[in-house]
Amino acid sequence: MEMESECWRLLAAGVGTVEVCRQLGIGRKTGYRWRAENGGLPPLTLPEQDREGRYLSLLERQRIATLRRDGLGVRAIAVQLGRSPSTVSRELRRNTACYDKAYDGHMAHARARERARRPRRGRLLADVELRAHVQAKLELEWSPEQIAAWLRVAFPGRPAWHLCHETIYQALYLGGRGGLQRELTRRLRTSRPLRKRRRRPDQRRPRFITPGALIDLRPDVVAERTRIGDWEGDLIVGKGSRSAIATLVCRTSRYLRLVHLPDGYAAAAVSDALAVAFGQMPPPARLTLTWDQGSEMACHDQIAEHLAEGVFFAHPGSPWLRGTNENTNGLLRQYFPKGTDLSVHSAEELNRVQDRLNHRPRKTLGWRTPADIFNSALAP
Repeated sequence: MEMESECWRLLAAGVGTVEVCRQLGIGRKTGYRWRAENGGLPPLTLPEQDREGRYLSLLERQRIATLRRDGLGVRAIAVQLGRSPSTVSRELRRNTACYDKAYDGHMAHARARERARRPRRGRLLADVELRAHVQAKLELEWSPEQIAAWLRVAFPGRPAWHLCHETIYQALYLGGRGGLQRELTRRLRTSRPLRKRRRRPDQRRPRFITPGALIDLRPDVVAERTRIGDWEGDLIVGKGSRSAIATLVCRTSRYLRLVHLPDGYAAAAVSDALAVAFGQMPPPARLTLTWDQGSEMACHDQIAEHLAEGVFFAHPGSPWLRGTNENTNGLLRQYFPKGTDLSVHSAEELNRVQDRLNHRPRKTLGWRTPADIFNSALAP
């Protein structure tokens, strides 16, 4: 049990599963089994320091008991703890036999931990008919969110069937204990057999030796889309993350440049390829570039030398800040499907696809083409 707790502690610290298994001296199958048995989430029996900060700790509950005995009110206690008054009020109401009686920190903590276990059967495990409906929709490759919305529309008189999409996800990733077959995870968009741990955007570590300028520092005129030369960029990645194509899209004209990456998409390779791409453009068309915070942009300072106003980065986990590029990458997937090897496409093939999109009328441009707007703006 101590080794499993240590495994979860390392995973929570951001260490990969394979590296955790190596450090603990356990087999990979054991590490992946521990993750799978808990749906990719830490078990509730972890030490208190490994729990999320939104839960009251034993120390906080002991302080509540002490401050309560000293005669402090709910709001005064909340100030002392740095918590919301509603959190303290709810804690006293839930974990005291009677609100006016003495509050015991140790007993309250034990009650809260026991309640958190929720040893009840999942709704999909208990209701065979509901499980059949959900499973049938998953077989049709509906997403859990679509299924949850459909249940409310199709069965308005059965509120017990009005699931949230997270209930369906947990039932899938808990396997038989949740009520749904784990094999159905193949029907999801990602086909991911294990839930992927997400890092909080405000806790991501910088990936660049040279600090990058965030999008907040970008000139205000870029947001107005009134000039040519403000680009958004990203990579579309191929099968197994072994190949990629760099995409550059002009924010105003939607003009597209596809950048061939025959030597892979490490930072140096991307920097060299983008330098060539920008070097082929006239100076008025090279003003700014907005990218996400991927490691392929570690040499962004070298790319910035080719732009009049520099390179800027969107906030972590905020793809909508580069919406023009994200939309264009979706269009490109018609020609470069996900799960395929992108290294088989030559530079000539990329140019053919690029020209096809650049000469296609766009509704957002009043049915003009990106090439027409881009070239007209650069004409003397």
